[in-house]
Amino acid sequence: MSINKSVDFSLVNIGLLVTNDAELGEGPLGLIENAALSVVNGKIAWVGNSSSVDKSLPTVEAYGKCVIPGFVDSHSHLIFAGDRSTEFAARMAGVPYSAGGIKVTTAATRSATADQLKVNAARLIAEMQESGTTTIEIKSGYGLDVVTEERSVKVAAELTSEVTYLGAHVIAPEYSSEPDTYVDLVCGEMLQACQPHSKWIDVFCDRGAFTVEQTRKILKAGISAGLKPRVHLNQLEQGEGIQMAVELDCASADHLTFLTDQDIALLANSQTVAGLVPACDFSTRSAQYPRARDLLDAGAAVALSPDCNPGSSYTTNMPFSIALAVREMHMTVDEALYAATKGGAKALRRSDVGQLSVGSNADFVLLNAPTYVHFAYRPGVPLISKTWKDGNVVFTKGASS
Repeated sequence: MSINKSVDFSLVNIGLLVTNDAELGEGPLGLIENAALSVVNGKIAWVGNSSSVDKSLPTVEAYGKCVIPGFVDSHSHLIFAGDRSTEFAARMAGVPYSAGGIKVTTAATRSATADQLKVNAARLIAEMQESGTTTIEIKSGYGLDVVTEERSVKVAAELTSEVTYLGAHVIAPEYSSEPDTYVDLVCGEMLQACQPHSKWIDVFCDRGAFTVEQTRKILKAGISAGLKPRVHLNQLEQGEGIQMAVELDCASADHLTFLTDQDIALLANSQTVAGLVPACDFSTRSAQYPRARDLLDAGAAVALSPDCNPGSSYTTNMPFSIALAVREMHMTVDEALYAATKGGAKALRRSDVGQLSVGSNADFVLLNAPTYVHFAYRPGVPLISKTWKDGNVVFTKGASS
């Protein structure tokens, strides 16, 4: 999404600043009290005590409130059409969740124009910015044919630089009796059409979707075409895909509702980030949440995301994910905030977002609260006062749209 040239300024009188840079402040979050930061050309130019700020720049007042890096959402499915609220209501009435519901969205998405897909995705991005998210990965995956998958990644590329080709979301309905033929399509003509507009390739490796062998074939085809791999794993049942994800150096392995001790050890000794999406487990009434505490204790890198999609997690709200991570996955508030910012950046292999160091993108959020702890302490309360991306205000609470 295009961003206008920012105006240089300093944000002053920050009661508590989260930098995510341990060299700048206290602890892993790099906390600085009574802080300020300066923005020049859309980048962080200086961070420190408010008394030492460059007074030659215009100032913006933080009034003693908390400032955090913008959230980095490394897992979203924003390119779709249609509504699945009926399916959600049925699930809440006891109908089990399965991967097959994706096909309902496929029909609507195939019928939608590029403009319709873009309008819907832009609406969801505005929601994300309202809840503090400034960097967004967007997947395709609801077209499941060459034309619609290409249309989807083209639309996504107008909205973010983090575009993921997910032609392997599930087997397309018309190939239900020929899954290997569909895998060949995903690895061939569909990949050729989508590669120029994508940075990543992803596969849903789980019951009702793709096997480990099929997933390996698809990811390797994407890697050969110059795309970087990430993967959905172990959402619906325990699988054997973690070893493959690590061997292929996937940037992230996401969902991970089911994990063995061996899986955790493999992730902890790799560069693959564990991308956890607790809002999905919440929305599907999963019998369990991912073993975040065990992952962190083993030394694995963890990212958090709402996993916005129309079927299993129709929320854009990162603060909700933080609250769930603290309550249901036994993460500390500090760990959850780090996972939603720097963890997401790691899952995208980015060093310019998710932190507020000199040279980082000027993506940050002013809270209507004295501390980020309020994300878990006051769940469901809209705490975002203002969101900046590349030094530009993209959301102000109370401002007319």
